[in-house]
This record gives sequence, structure tokens and C-alpha cells, in this order.
Amino acid sequence: MRKITLTLLFFVLFIFIANTCIFILDETEQAVITQLGKPIRTITTPGLKWKIPFIQQVRIFEKRLLEYDVDPEVIYTRDGKNLVVDNYARWRIKDPLLFYQTAGAINAVQAKLDDIIYSEMRAQLGKYTLDEIISPKRQQIMEVVTQESNLKAASLGIEIVDVRIKRADLPPENASSVYARMKASRQQEANRYRAEGEEEANRIISEADKEQQIILAEAQQRAQEIRGEGDAEALQIYAEAYNKDPEFYQFLKTLETYEKALDKDTTIILDNNSDFLKYLENIYENK
Repeated sequence: MRKITLTLLFFVLFIFIANTCIFILDETEQAVITQLGKPIRTITTPGLKWKIPFIQQVRIFEKRLLEYDVDPEVIYTRDGKNLVVDNYARWRIKDPLLFYQTAGAINAVQAKLDDIIYSEMRAQLGKYTLDEIISPKRQQIMEVVTQESNLKAASLGIEIVDVRIKRADLPPENASSVYARMKASRQQEANRYRAEGEEEANRIISEADKEQQIILAEAQQRAQEIRGEGDAEALQIYAEAYNKDPEFYQFLKTLETYEKALDKDTTIILDNNSDFLKYLENIYENK
């Protein structure tokens, strides 16, 4: 019986010592070991770890990315506009020992992040106009804010990975005037595009008209050339026909003249010796 009791006591003592000497560190965690309140060791790898019971204490911190999010704040732009900016940041504990010495806890570092990030946001956004802030250039601005904030936060043992603007609104009293100005600016830009388009259209129409005139002139010139060539060829044919039989050629031309000049409603008074009627006289004489 006494042997069993000693075994149980030894087992309980072993469990107690193991519970106070050994601890497990998760992959998402990192720890600082303190001895009598002073940090003596940093652990960043997961697994089964040990410490001296009662004398040493374990302070566990997150290794994962943490999110910083605060209420929207008013920031003044370079062109004197009030902008209500709602931003957030992602950060992590990079040096757990330094973080323990400077902040000690995540809740305590939030106030310091407010000072660092908001002051940097105000400084950087104040260098730009409202139009620049809401343009694609905002990506470049936020990269600068992230870099500068990270440099300032390094003394706390933390790393600021990213700073972003969730929403940027104008105060209600300024929104209508700014929207009207933006609308006027866009309208002016649209008018400029229309004017450029109309100018380009007129240029294209002018070039097309010019090209049309050139084509018509070339076509008319070619038509005249063809017509001249045809007339010349016709004259040559007439000349050849005339040379072969002048009397017959003259007879055909006279008949063509009769066909054009005489009809049932035409009355012509000529001298009897007129050459115009000599072939008709021959016809009547032959009858």
C-alpha cells in the first residue's frame, strides 16, 4: 500500500513539474522568456519548449498578420479640401523581444500605431490635390505611406506590411461644390474631345473631297482623250472611205443630211440649181 502511495505521489509530482517546466508553442506564435521580470530568451520556432518553473515566465505573441483599423479621420488636401479618410493597415510582430520591451501587448501598441500611421497619412495626402488622391496615383501615395510608417514602427519591434484606404469621402457641406467642379471639368474635357473629333472629321471630309475632285478631273481628262482618239479615228475612217469612192461617200452624207433636215412638217425653198437637192432631182428624172 505504501509503495502504491509513493508511486502516485511521484506521478503527481512529475505531472506538476512537467506542467510548470514544459510548454508547447504553436506555428502561429512566438514567445519571450522572462526571468524575474527580465527578458532572457526569444523563441520563434514551434514545438515543445522548456523553462525553469516559478522563476521563468512565458509571454506569447502572435506571429500572424494583424489588422489595424480605426475610425475615419479628416485630412486636408493640398488644394484645401477636407477629406474624411477611413484607412486600415496590416502589421506583424517582427522582433518579439523589442515589442515586449516597448509595447508589451497588442492593445498597447494600437495607440502608437494611431500616431504613426495617421500622422504619415496626413503628411503624405496633404502633398496632393483631391483629384490626385482619387486617381490611380493613390497606389503610389499609399506605398510611400507604408514605407514611411514601417520605418517609424521599426523601433517598436513591429513591421507594417501594408496601409490602404478603405473609403475616402467628402464632408456633406463640401461634396456638392466639389462634384459640380468635377462635372464641369469632365464636361470641358468632353467638349475638347468633341472639338478634336469634329476637326478630324472635317479634315477627312476635306481630303475625301480633294481626292474626289482629282479623280473626276483625271476621269474627264481621260474621257476627252478617248473622245479625241475616237474622233480622230472616225475622221480617218471617213477620209479613207472618201478616198475609195468620193461620189458614194458624198451620196451617203447627203442622205444623212436629208434624214436630219427633212420630215413631213419641213418646208424648204431652194433654187433649182442647188446642190442640196441634186440627188432628189435625179430620182424624179429617173422616174
